[in-house]
Order: sequence, then C-alpha cells, then structure tokens
Amino acid sequence: MKRHFHNIILIGMAGAGKSTVGALLARRTGFTFLDTDLLIARQQGRPIQEVLDLLGPDGFSRLEDAVLLSLDLRHHVIATGGSGIYCHAGMEHLRSQGIVILLEAGLDALTERVRNLDSRGLVNPGGGSFAELYRQRLPLYRRYADLTVATSGCGPAEVCRTILDAVRPRLCRTREAGDREG
Repeated sequence: MKRHFHNIILIGMAGAGKSTVGALLARRTGFTFLDTDLLIARQQGRPIQEVLDLLGPDGFSRLEDAVLLSLDLRHHVIATGGSGIYCHAGMEHLRSQGIVILLEAGLDALTERVRNLDSRGLVNPGGGSFAELYRQRLPLYRRYADLTVATSGCGPAEVCRTILDAVRPRLCRTREAGDREG
C-alpha cells in the first residue's frame, strides 16, 4: 500500500456500493465526495445513459478518460464509474493521487442489487451478459486496486469501517474533525 495519500478512490462494478460507501466515507473523513458519473452527467447536461447512448461505448470511454485525467484533487473520496477501469491513463492518474480501493461483490449480490441495466449507463463493449461483463472487468479492477474490500453480505457502515481501519494510518488530512467516526 502507498505510504501516504490524499484521496480515496473507489472502483468496482455497478452495484458494488461505490456511491453509497463513498458518501459515508466522505462524511467520516471530512473529505469531499465526488461521483465521476454524476460529474460527467452534469458536464454534459443529460443523464449518464443519454450520454452513453449519444457517444457510444468508445466515445464515452474517451470522455470518461478525459474527465479522470482532469481531476487534480486533495481530500476527496472519488467514486468512479464502473467502466473507469477501461481508461488506463485516467486510472494511472488517479493512482498517483490516492489509494485505489476495489469494492468487490459477488456476481449474485450484484445481480440482485442492479435491476436497471438498460438505464444506468452501463458501458458494455462486448454487448454480452452482465455475468460476462463482470468476468471481463474483474481482472482490470484487481490490476488497479491497492486494496480490495468485499461488500457482499456487508452493510455500507461495515464496509466503511473496514476501509477506515485499513487506510487511516496513511491518510493525509487537513481537518482533525475527520478523525471521528460520526
């Protein structure tokens, strides 16, 4: 694990809990929360699914990579879109700015949690099933992760505690209020 870092970056499949856990981590650390899918939607002025429909998977990946490369932040919890791992340059850039944590859930748990595949902006370059996409992405997630935290069968608070226990000694903070779990 990196010696010290200024950001916490969450990666993982749709339904792994990046946005939910990310917001909770931000509150408990005093960091600012940023969801890159929401950032892209806001910048484009339309829902993420419409952006994907308009640009297609390749165009969306280029946009997502540009957004990841543009981030120069400190004291943030960043939840990437599940397809962020297709953006090698963007992921390497994020790794240089913080610790990358894979929120890993089993396929059964993800399938149960993700019901809106047609409307959630899911980049699926091969057009295969959700299970095929999961098997394709898992090695990429693991390649970029500094730490992996299992989320199947765990609530967001428990996942957050696990992450904080692992990263707190190396977390660079400017606000002592973030030391308290609230």
